[in-house]
Formats: sequence, C-alpha cells, structure tokens
Amino acid sequence: MSRVFSGKEVVKALRRIGFAVDHQRGSHIFMHNLERNLSVIVPLHKEIKKGTLHNILKKAGITVEELKDLQSRSLRP
Repeated sequence: MSRVFSGKEVVKALRRIGFAVDHQRGSHIFMHNLERNLSVIVPLHKEIKKGTLHNILKKAGITVEELKDLQSRSLRP
C-alpha cells in the first residue's frame, strides 16, 4: 500500500458506495450506511495511518484497490 489517502478522500469514496455523513465531532466524521446498517469513523487528517485506513476499509467492506478505483472515478471529467 504505497498510496497515502487523506480523510477527505476516504469520505468522498465512502459517499460513492452509499455512506452518508451522520455527524462530526472535532476532526472525526461519523458516517453511516443505512442499507447495510454500518457505521464508520473517519479522521479528517492529511494522511490516514496505514492501520487506521485498514480498519476503516475492513469495516466498510472494501479493499484498497476498490478505494483506489473510487478515487480514480472522481478524477475523471
């Protein structure tokens, strides 16, 4: 996993797969997916640490490759 993701990028990607921002507390965004009844907390940091990112992706049920794909979709016009 050589790519570094920011909290903002992760929030955008999770929104694309059905998560919505529930609320924010300080620098942490609480997101919820009503269809799958999942909650994920994303820190709004410039760089999310590898272990934190792994736990977010595991909870959301996506892989790093899927996250990269969701990011690349946002870069296309």
